[in-house]
Amino acid sequence: MSNLKNITAETHGSFQINNEVSTPPISLQMATQIGLLEYENPNFKNSADKIAMVVLSFGTTYRETCEKNILATVNTLQNAFKNVKIALSFTSHIVIKRIAENAGFCSYSAPEETLEKILSEGFTKIALVPLAIIPGLEYKYDIAIFHEYKTCFKKMTLATPLMYWQGQENFPDDISEVVAALDLPAQEEGAAILLMAHGTPDPSNAYYSVMQERLSALRNDAFIYTVEGFPRLENLICKLKLQKFSKVILKPLMLVAGDHANNDMAGEHKNILTRAGFNVEVQMQGLGENSKIREIYLKRARQALDLL
Repeated sequence: MSNLKNITAETHGSFQINNEVSTPPISLQMATQIGLLEYENPNFKNSADKIAMVVLSFGTTYRETCEKNILATVNTLQNAFKNVKIALSFTSHIVIKRIAENAGFCSYSAPEETLEKILSEGFTKIALVPLAIIPGLEYKYDIAIFHEYKTCFKKMTLATPLMYWQGQENFPDDISEVVAALDLPAQEEGAAILLMAHGTPDPSNAYYSVMQERLSALRNDAFIYTVEGFPRLENLICKLKLQKFSKVILKPLMLVAGDHANNDMAGEHKNILTRAGFNVEVQMQGLGENSKIREIYLKRARQALDLL
């Protein structure tokens, strides 16, 4: 158990173990690790500082949207941290495979391979920066990568995703920050805006309900639905008709306008809404095309880098 105590990460979150628990067990310490994570390896305290940043994105097989969203975000980070090596890694092994087989526009590696390469190049301090939207399954993979590789380096940090804190315990309201940054069409009589999120069976899907609450406080014409979570498009159609909307503007609430945006949103979802009697307009911009969203990712990255 003493070895386990040496690999617990520092947490920059709002939850603190009560002082009455004088010797919290390792399981309790790990269970309360939330927010920005930091681990410093005492075995490497005399090693030189050589800093790198690894950007973790789910990825996409669509070349144009990759450039406009993922690479644009990485470029924002590189322009801000000119003296830091930045490597981009895709967390979707299927996307990596399909790019290698079919897309042919570039090659990307999984986080494990990227970190092994970074380690072989002599980098000792690593900031992991996820481009996840919510702390769902994708972010849990990022956390697992952090814990798997943190002892290989002198120091490692893991930034939070685009939306993490909700304004509780005197921490920032990331959700309101993101909602304010959204590039939404101007309000138009009779028109509703539907933002398509990915959704997840993970309990973190509830973030979209919180986001809807923040959004509804600002305007009454914008609604969030998901492809693989709740609510689904079908859950909104009756609401749209009851509020007498005749036009629907579809827009992705995802980093990229990739497979789901092209095949689900602009295909099946548009057809469903058209058959239901709505005039449908599709806007294919991913969140990464929004400079305000990129600036939020930059802030998350700076927080992780500053701890190194």
